[in-house]
Amino acid sequence: MDMKTRVDGDVNVVELAGRFDTNTVPPVAAWLDQVTSTPGARVLVNLANTTFVDSTALATLVQALKRCQQVKGDLFLCGLRRPVYMIFELTRLDKAFNIFVDEEHAIKAFAN
Repeated sequence: MDMKTRVDGDVNVVELAGRFDTNTVPPVAAWLDQVTSTPGARVLVNLANTTFVDSTALATLVQALKRCQQVKGDLFLCGLRRPVYMIFELTRLDKAFNIFVDEEHAIKAFAN
């Protein structure tokens, strides 16, 4: 998996490419721990190039979402490919997360 992080305005963005699973979670989890601890944290996880997510990856995202909510922040997802989106649907996590078509729409949603 490839992981790229950057800041777009006041939004911390991480782009993940490849498989997001038990073997690749640790660096993502560490980054999410860091950026979700700030009050009002705004975090965007771009999964446009992610081909697979497993239960460990899902749990990592859920934990980060909860931490964001505790500090009155937001965590959005964007760019989910159909196979990845289906995993979110099957686990009903599509109801828990704000999921956007692409990064542009997600960044605009933070402004509202």
